[in-house]
Amino acid sequence: MPKKKKSGTAAWKDPDDAPELTEEFLDRAEIRQAGKLVRRGRPPLENPKQAVKLRLDADVLAAYRATGAGWQTRMNADLRKARKLKAG
Repeated sequence: MPKKKKSGTAAWKDPDDAPELTEEFLDRAEIRQAGKLVRRGRPPLENPKQAVKLRLDADVLAAYRATGAGWQTRMNADLRKARKLKAG
């Protein structure tokens, strides 16, 4: 004779009893794919850039800034060319 299933512990819950989905609740959520935790954000770089303090002539700095967004990247490329370094 088959055994009866126990009831009570895995009883149906009304969906209206579910916790409210707030921003705080979602901020603590974990994202998983195939059981592996997926980290949010950009993955760490193998060779990250370093912040330095550099004193430049005002006209040099103004000329690079005048080229618009990405001026620091262009300055980095110009320094690589001047020192004949391979692209990173």
